[in-house]
Amino acid sequence: PPPPPGPPPPPPRRWRFRYVQKLPDPPGEPALLGTFAHRVLELLCGDPAPERTIDRARELARQVWPETAESRDFQALQLDEASQRDFRWRAWTAIQGLWSLEDPADVEVRATEQKVSANLDGVPFFGIVDRLDADASGLVITDYKSGKVPRERDRSKSLDQVLLYAAAVEDSSGERPDRARLLYLGSEILETSVTEDSLGATTERFSDTWRQVGEACAGDRFEPCTGPLCGWCPYVDRCDEGRLEVQQRVAAGRMRADAPARALLGL
Repeated sequence: PPPPPGPPPPPPRRWRFRYVQKLPDPPGEPALLGTFAHRVLELLCGDPAPERTIDRARELARQVWPETAESRDFQALQLDEASQRDFRWRAWTAIQGLWSLEDPADVEVRATEQKVSANLDGVPFFGIVDRLDADASGLVITDYKSGKVPRERDRSKSLDQVLLYAAAVEDSSGERPDRARLLYLGSEILETSVTEDSLGATTERFSDTWRQVGEACAGDRFEPCTGPLCGWCPYVDRCDEGRLEVQQRVAAGRMRADAPARALLGL
């Protein structure tokens, strides 16, 4: 099946490195922080509703931390003690940010980390829903985000992921969710109604992407897509165009000092 959906799509060449050549793509610090926060909230929402308190979340964070700290991916970050404290603080800020959006004790949680699969418009799809909730209107797809809220022009695209989850839930259960939403922890909620039109438009885009991937694979055409994000691409040392992009941006003072590509390329 294709990789999990969600904007923006990876540059074609990076897609080849990761999904065709299956080269390692170790998660960076933001991804690991998100994984830690997600795990704590998953456990929290598995508790009885009255027990879903900030104090309980703090207790769970202490319990979960060792499995994160001892993981190979976290060890690969080589964070010193001060950086690890900062990591934990930022993760906790994301976790407690849930309460600025909702009180989890008031949510009727039907499932957490719900695996869904379906054939959407002729394309195999698989995903994991952070939370499947229910309220008076029906089922609600809920997905946590620990990163920044997207720009206004990108918001509708960012909801494609949860709309595809909604389509898969309907396909497997026969029940169409009423709403799909993204909880940007500590920031805001992006939400959309699940309708025939919204599902149709989203699955059509998904199908188009699948077709384009198939054409790229058939013709072995995976074009580079250079820009500032080359600084965060784990394959930049394998891509001549990406390497040049980073070198030029560093020389012009237009590449952040913490961009991983600088270390990868010795810049």
